[in-house]
Amino acid sequence: MPFSLLPISFLLILTLLHPPLSAANFHKTSIFRSQETSSAAANPTTYFEVTKPISLPKTKPCSYLALKHDFAVTYGKPPVLAAYKPPSSNCPSSHHNFSKIVLEFTATSKGRQFDRIFGVWLGGVEILRSCTAEPRKTGIIWTVKKDITRYRSLLLRETEQTLAVYLGNVVNSKYTGVYHVNVTFHFYPSDENSNHEDDNAAEADLILPISRNLLLNDGLWFEIENSTHVEKKEFKIPRNAYRAVLEVYVSFHEKDEFWFGNYPNEYISMNNLSAEGYPGNGPFREVIVQLDDLLVGAIWPFTVIYTGGLNPFLWRPITGIGSFDLPTYNIEVTPFLGRILDGKNHTFAFSVTNALNVWYVNANLHLWLDKESERTKGKVLRHRISPLSSSIVSNFSGFDGVYTINVSRSIVSSGWVRSSRGLVETKSSQELEYTNSMVLGNHANLQILDQAIKFKGSVGSKGVSTRLFRKFRVFVYGDSVNKGNGTQVYKANVTLGFNEKIQKRSGFKSFTSRLKNWQNGNGYMLLKNGELADGLGSTRQDYRYSDGKSCYFRSVGSSNYTILHDKESNSCKIP
Repeated sequence: MPFSLLPISFLLILTLLHPPLSAANFHKTSIFRSQETSSAAANPTTYFEVTKPISLPKTKPCSYLALKHDFAVTYGKPPVLAAYKPPSSNCPSSHHNFSKIVLEFTATSKGRQFDRIFGVWLGGVEILRSCTAEPRKTGIIWTVKKDITRYRSLLLRETEQTLAVYLGNVVNSKYTGVYHVNVTFHFYPSDENSNHEDDNAAEADLILPISRNLLLNDGLWFEIENSTHVEKKEFKIPRNAYRAVLEVYVSFHEKDEFWFGNYPNEYISMNNLSAEGYPGNGPFREVIVQLDDLLVGAIWPFTVIYTGGLNPFLWRPITGIGSFDLPTYNIEVTPFLGRILDGKNHTFAFSVTNALNVWYVNANLHLWLDKESERTKGKVLRHRISPLSSSIVSNFSGFDGVYTINVSRSIVSSGWVRSSRGLVETKSSQELEYTNSMVLGNHANLQILDQAIKFKGSVGSKGVSTRLFRKFRVFVYGDSVNKGNGTQVYKANVTLGFNEKIQKRSGFKSFTSRLKNWQNGNGYMLLKNGELADGLGSTRQDYRYSDGKSCYFRSVGSSNYTILHDKESNSCKIP
């Protein structure tokens, strides 16, 4: 749940702690979300996350409105359910000729409300995790379109399935925003230009949910509450699987919503701070994935900032990277198939290093099946896990000082599977590097942090390989100045983004894509006696994608609901 779901009385107490808006700065700004100080325009405001448009065939889609619901008092209640069946008589194309499938989530709201995390599951498989936008008096609207073609086997299953949407919202005399939601599926038949990628990258034949089961009064995600908490799910796979990939959904909330700015525990202890008011455990987090108690993957997540985070004026109408479509993380399980092709139950387990409450984690197991045989065989050849290697420099005098942490880890695995495709060995590797430098000054009313995560991963088998390079970065400058007479000014500047390069090779064919996606925002909030009196936020974002055949560029800037510039291009010439 977002940090905003903590009791409001508790949040107000936090504002009275000393120092007033110190580097738990990031956490305390949630008190002031949902406020609006400027006069609203006459028409609803359109919020959006900048991303590359989905490449679609020229065919007319078969569209299916699967759910329509008004989310009002829904926190702590069961997800909203709807029966789902794939399109049939209303579609001119057979089920196997859809080249693209798109999920469209559209919502409107009016009034005052916090940002709310939500998820969409089909048959227990999560297909979207997202955050709501914060409404204004005259209303807002936003749409998320997600390419869900990778879930083809799930979406076209003939048997009826349950679509579940959990959006925990609270409506009362103060927080009046109701989220009016439509969930629509668009199935695009193939055209003459449609083609499928090689077998190693095509959609899975079967997807198993690694999530909680209905019925429950929450989302289907597992809730990781602390650093020792482990959540598990049993599963069993068909005995003719020859490839397996675990897709993991991750989001962070409450005391760990801004985990990248959390204090080390020794700092809290040294300054006699309340751990309740000043979230600790330092700024490093690692999501651990275990298969039958064997660590098979580690995720060092991107720092998604939700639509009310740091300074909510920053995200109106341009939202933070990943806030409307949270990223997922793939772990290649193929090298370990030899351990789980026995027809027995096995277990995936999730934990989060240094976690405070709460992290939402669940996963989908994508399986490729050998249609030419009833049983495949496999064996793990090599599995090497390097322990976390870390170094810490901590130099504080009272509330002020410097803290730096560097962490690294590598995981290398290989195994073979014998199927009708022959004996195929798969090798996978994960290399991760992390650094976070934090400066506290002005009696801890000033916090500057710079965090970078580097990831290098590879998967290769039988002449087919994929290499992935990512660098995540977040820089935050937060400063609180007491102006006297109960007046404070909180300033926040943020740089957020990532670089990504993907290299694929199949025989003599190769493919390379590059993506740079960066935001810069700055703003302030004026507080009088703990209430928001005024505020301003401006954000600029540059998005650049290229893959040798196509390119996409967008540069957009905004300030307090107003678009200042918006340039978009499909040309591969750099603007």
